[in-house]
Amino acid sequence: MNYKKYLGQNFLKNKNIAERIVEAANIKKNDVILEVGPGRGALTNFLIQKSGHVIAVEKDKNLADFLTDKFKRNRNLEIVHNDILKFKPQNFSLKHHKYKVVANIPYYITSRFLRQFLESEYQPSLMVLMIQKEVAERIIAKNKKESILSISVKIYGKPKIIIRVPAGNFTPKPKVDSAVIAIENISKDFFDPPAGGNKMDEKLFFRLLKLGFSHKRKMLKNNLGINAEVLQKCKIPPLARAEELSLEDWKFLYCATLPSLRGPTS
Repeated sequence: MNYKKYLGQNFLKNKNIAERIVEAANIKKNDVILEVGPGRGALTNFLIQKSGHVIAVEKDKNLADFLTDKFKRNRNLEIVHNDILKFKPQNFSLKHHKYKVVANIPYYITSRFLRQFLESEYQPSLMVLMIQKEVAERIIAKNKKESILSISVKIYGKPKIIIRVPAGNFTPKPKVDSAVIAIENISKDFFDPPAGGNKMDEKLFFRLLKLGFSHKRKMLKNNLGINAEVLQKCKIPPLARAEELSLEDWKFLYCATLPSLRGPTS
C-alpha cells in the first residue's frame, strides 16, 4: 500500500506503543471511542477489544476500504470515510462528555483539531493523541513558558505526556520524534462565573489571549494597551510578558479588561 505524503501518513508499527495509548485512554466496555486516523488498523485492533463501540474516521478512501474489509466481522466497529476537520459528533450520536477521542493525526492539523474538539459543544471526556514531540512539550510548557497553544489546551483540560515516541517506530520514518499526550478532565468549567459574576465569554477571552501574545518580546501591558495599574490590580507584575501568566492570571485580566474587549457600545 502506497503512502500519501500530502495526507501526512506515518503508520505506527510498534504494538507496545499502541497498547500504551489504549491503556492511557482507560477504556471501559461501555465507552464510545472516536478513533482518528486509524491507518492500517494497528491501534484499532486494540480499541475494539476494549470498547463496545469504536467509530474510526479515515480520510484516505483506500485505507477506509481496506479497514472495512479487514474488520468486516467486528460488529462494534464503524468505519467512516471522512475528513475529521469536517466531522460533526452529533451526526453520529456522540454526546457531550459521552465519548473519548484516541487519535494518531497528521501533525499539520494538530492545532485545528484541538480547537475543533476542545471548543465544541460536544466535547469528549478525554483525548489521547499522538502528536509531534516538540508540540507536546509546548502544550505542557516544559520550559515554564506558556503559549497561546498551551493556555488554549489548559483552559479546557489537564494535559500530560504519556510517552515519547522516537521516529523509528513509524513507517515511513518521519523527520521528527513524536509523543503521546492525554488531555483529561475536559470541560468548560474555566468559563463558569465567579461568585456573583457573569459567565465568561469564550470569544472575548480568546481575543484577549491573542492580543496578549501578539508580540512575544513585548511586555503584556504594551500588547494590551493598558497601564501598569491594571496589571497590579490583578496581582500581575507590571513588566510581565504573556508567557509568564497562569490560567488564573488570565481570568483576572479578563475581568479587568472586559469593557475594552467588548468595544464601544452605542
